[in-house]
Amino acid sequence: MSRFPAVAGRAPRRQEEGERSRDLQEERPSAVPIADREEKGCTSQEGGTTPTFPIQKQRKKLIQAVRDNSFLIVTGNTGSGKTTQLPKYLYEAGFSQHGMIGVTQPRKVAAISVAQRVAEEMKCTLGSKVGYQVRFDDCSSKIVKVTMDIHLNEMAGDILVFLTGQFEIEKSCELLFQMAESVDYDYDVQDTTLDGLLILPCYGSMTTDQQRRIFLPPPPGIRKCVISTNISATSLTIDGIRYVVDGGFVKQLNHNPRLGLDILEVVPISKSEALQRSGRAGRTSSGKCFRIYSKDFWNQCMPDHVIPEIKRTSLTSVVLTLKCLAIHDVIRFPYLDPPNERLILEALKQLYQCDAIDRSGHVTRLGLSMVEFPLPPHLTCAVIKAASLDCEDLLLPIAAMLSVENVFIRPVDPEYQKEAEQRHRELAAKAGGFNDFATLAVIFEQCKSSGAPASWCQKHWIHWRCLFSAFRVEAQLRELIRKLKQQSDFPRETFEGPKHEVLRRCLCAGYFKNVARRSVGRTFCTMDGRGSPVHIHPSSALHEQETKLEWIIFHEVLVTTKVYARIVCPIRYEWVRDLLPKLHEFNAHDLSSVARREMREDARRRWTNKENVKHLKDGIPKEVLKKMQRRNDDKSISDARARFLERKQQRSQDHSDTLKETG
Repeated sequence: MSRFPAVAGRAPRRQEEGERSRDLQEERPSAVPIADREEKGCTSQEGGTTPTFPIQKQRKKLIQAVRDNSFLIVTGNTGSGKTTQLPKYLYEAGFSQHGMIGVTQPRKVAAISVAQRVAEEMKCTLGSKVGYQVRFDDCSSKIVKVTMDIHLNEMAGDILVFLTGQFEIEKSCELLFQMAESVDYDYDVQDTTLDGLLILPCYGSMTTDQQRRIFLPPPPGIRKCVISTNISATSLTIDGIRYVVDGGFVKQLNHNPRLGLDILEVVPISKSEALQRSGRAGRTSSGKCFRIYSKDFWNQCMPDHVIPEIKRTSLTSVVLTLKCLAIHDVIRFPYLDPPNERLILEALKQLYQCDAIDRSGHVTRLGLSMVEFPLPPHLTCAVIKAASLDCEDLLLPIAAMLSVENVFIRPVDPEYQKEAEQRHRELAAKAGGFNDFATLAVIFEQCKSSGAPASWCQKHWIHWRCLFSAFRVEAQLRELIRKLKQQSDFPRETFEGPKHEVLRRCLCAGYFKNVARRSVGRTFCTMDGRGSPVHIHPSSALHEQETKLEWIIFHEVLVTTKVYARIVCPIRYEWVRDLLPKLHEFNAHDLSSVARREMREDARRRWTNKENVKHLKDGIPKEVLKKMQRRNDDKSISDARARFLERKQQRSQDHSDTLKETG
């Protein structure tokens, strides 16, 4: 498991002032002036001397030039020290006090190796003063630095740090612990009453017992540091917090119109959220808030208030509820925060695809059943389809697991990470190793049937709190299905295919909108008309098996460096062949009776006014009018179609002749 909470504290033995001073003099090499370094050289870690860099001669000029110019180009031969030495000069000259000093590299390996080299020369832990950020690997923390400065230089009082998610929090805890381990509490800390730093992570998927620790007071002489998601700004109040470190970002659910899906994105917080975060400091005494962003970021990137969820997420459940309440004018309904009309039309489109409404926008019998379920429409469709086949036992655990937070624990520590991945692979193998939905069902059933579910979760690196919530959700869904099946008009079906296919066939009934077909290599393209490229997420059991797949369905997408499909299973085209046309065969405006009525009224205003029609005709030459009429009669259309088919047949014949000549 993760090492946190952990305390980094005072060394067990105190040294006398004189003894400590002698040790420092013996351990630390004498400083070599920059001007003399070129002649004398410096001892390197390999026992030789560090080669002198041509850039050293220009150090003072470069620093002054950076101070005098907002834009500066520095040229020099390879190996002159531009990449490794110039950032050090700027850091030592104090430029890092105004922001981060960034160095870009065209390749991942180059970025990592340069960061390691500079960290060694500056005698610091990689990820503290010097770090790097590359794809799938973030070893940087400006925030950790600020937190340590507070610990060393501010008086007693607990610290609350805001970050975006579990991985970032665990990584920062690890780096902060490494830095805190090297603190000498006899000399480095301004407040002499402090003997250590208690580091506590806090995020939504932690167990209740783990979250409870953040509310407990720290031991005497220990400063508590809570590194948390936005949950500590909105849902939790922690006593004793005097210092807040605000990273300025938060994970937020937004609707992506290009993908037609809700995705979790890292976005800047609003100004009101920033004020709310700062308010967590000094609730019981005076406090401070350290914001790790500039005034320009505040003014240009941060909105005044949080965008209401109704304006940035899918409205399918909202629109279906209004329709079932006989409120059909969902476009002009007086919402407290009116959403964009595009989101309403997108919701109508999705509801039609799920057969919750008909072409006229009226709620169907299935729609009346769907509104009772606290699930997304596509998942509700899959559950009801399974119930009609009397196999709801297959879908209900999956629906419950998809309704709670991510159940998999993925520790940051490499040693524990390998163990967790092995346990997760074993669970996927028990489900066949080829279906992420089935893996969730196996986890649900095995945990529930075990004598000690909490211990089972700990052994298999699964969040027990999430499983416990899934058990309750599954019981509620089962009761809803029981009542639904008691209705006399509930549809009953029979499944004639192999039993091992029934789960995936039921999933297709709801998830056909999330169908993708493999295009090139390991890339898949969605079949919703957008053709968006997606990749299977590395956490999936199907990752690195893409070349064996042709068609897949997925539960959701996650956007990082790529668009990833999460919770995936393979399907056959014939299972969705009759469903896919529903993604393309209509216009979203047709589903809104209001929009359709307004379009008719608009057309009537434009074309039934005789004066306007007469004016239009008067402005067009008679020859042009006759030509337009000839183009639109039945014979002209028929002739045009015949010409098109003739050209198509000729192109096909030419292509065939070319292939024969090539052969």
